[in-house]
Amino acid sequence: MTIAPELSGRVLTELAGAIGGEHVLTSKTARYNRARVPAPFPVHRWPERVPDLVVLPGSTEEVAEVVRIANAHRIPIVPRDGGTGLTDGAVPERRGIVVDVKRLNQIKEIDLENRTCTVGTGINALKLNEVLAKHGLIYPDDPASYPCSLVGGRIGTSGWSLVGSRYGHSRDLVLSFDFVLPTGKVIHLGDGGGRKVSKSSSGYQLKHLFMGHQGTLGIATEATLKLFPKPEAELSPFWSFPDYDSAYRCVGQLARAGVATFAGAVLFDEWKVDYLRRDDEAYIPQPADVRALVCAVAYGNEDEVRAGGKRLLRIARDAGARYLGDEISQGDWAARHDRYATPLHGRTRSGQVAPMSWHCEDAAINYTELAGVRVEWHAIVERLRARFDVFDDWGMFFYTSANTGVDYLTEIDIGIWEQELDDEAWAAWVDAKREIAAVALRAGGSISACHGSCREGEVDLVPLELGGGYDVMLDVKRAVDPNNIMNPGKYGLQRAYEQGVRA
Repeated sequence: MTIAPELSGRVLTELAGAIGGEHVLTSKTARYNRARVPAPFPVHRWPERVPDLVVLPGSTEEVAEVVRIANAHRIPIVPRDGGTGLTDGAVPERRGIVVDVKRLNQIKEIDLENRTCTVGTGINALKLNEVLAKHGLIYPDDPASYPCSLVGGRIGTSGWSLVGSRYGHSRDLVLSFDFVLPTGKVIHLGDGGGRKVSKSSSGYQLKHLFMGHQGTLGIATEATLKLFPKPEAELSPFWSFPDYDSAYRCVGQLARAGVATFAGAVLFDEWKVDYLRRDDEAYIPQPADVRALVCAVAYGNEDEVRAGGKRLLRIARDAGARYLGDEISQGDWAARHDRYATPLHGRTRSGQVAPMSWHCEDAAINYTELAGVRVEWHAIVERLRARFDVFDDWGMFFYTSANTGVDYLTEIDIGIWEQELDDEAWAAWVDAKREIAAVALRAGGSISACHGSCREGEVDLVPLELGGGYDVMLDVKRAVDPNNIMNPGKYGLQRAYEQGVRA
């Protein structure tokens, strides 16, 4: 594979002059390493998504200069943070330049009085919290990808936190950020235009417009984050149930109980329990009468957690739960980030163990609709499994999105033997994803709670979900990125540049 002609010679010289030649990478290894995310894609089509080159800028000013050069030469740019996304936001669809932000990993300020810190977006929460712990503080953005996702990616996807019911999700925890627009201009986004203001009524709420940008509007380079006291105590009881319906009622009661330290609740359905059992991945004992599991999580001062925990335990007991014990509960919650790692194994329809990658569908669904969506989603995957021996149903999780329990991140995990994905199986999979997304919309939900909807299949339905708001997205895209250099092809936003689109 060679670099596109428009990226040789003059452009390489300009980029090297802007950020140093050692930070402009053209090797096949450097480019292929940044062509994938954990989401499955047919192996024989991997070369379609390899960038022409990779750059590693070390400051906001260097990012701005790279973008300015790309815009002048009309070269596509794709920002890449941790590369942990599951909907291809960081995958080039039209080659061009990948801007890897991992050198933007400095902690620039820790403000102990105002409880904020300002960081480069190339840092992850694990590293940040190792430093904050010395001050008794924590940045509580806690995705499954906690050890490896970066702050910039959390902004790019408007990420979801496993303890978001207690502390909020990325959109709540990021106070403000610097952002390089597609022209190379740098703006600061946040309430009141300040770095540390959490509420303002001056002007539009532009921070929220740019959260979840998926690289289509620019690149976040520096962010100011909310900090909280490092919790003295954690409670994470796990309970088993003989059926899904009892577990479903219990998780709703836990979320609606009004316990101030409540940080989240998780429901594992029968398919998930079955998958963990047959693939020997369970952290907890699962006799045959266990058909569903529930976990509740609470964080805070010890006296508050103890009192609130008694109420949560009483609610679960009255709902028919069987408590699994302190050791199992604490161990399983501590292992929550392990689930993000690609298992790279699963079972085909015939029972054969195979190297499988992982697709995670993640709709946001109201509590009252969970049971119906669960049945429809499993039926879609079952029809797919009946036709192709390369898919496996790994079951469903339901995570509270808010402390009132109004809606849940509703996730079905599907193992895919991507080395065996031919074009027919891939086309069937894209159709299945479209069906899954359609179910979420019919239930009054959103296609994605945290990953975005950039992949083939579900992206087709984004205009249906957003209605007239999607037309505004097209207008914003065209106004902010007049030459369509930022992550072109994502969210169907190329329509913003087609004739006939409303002015």
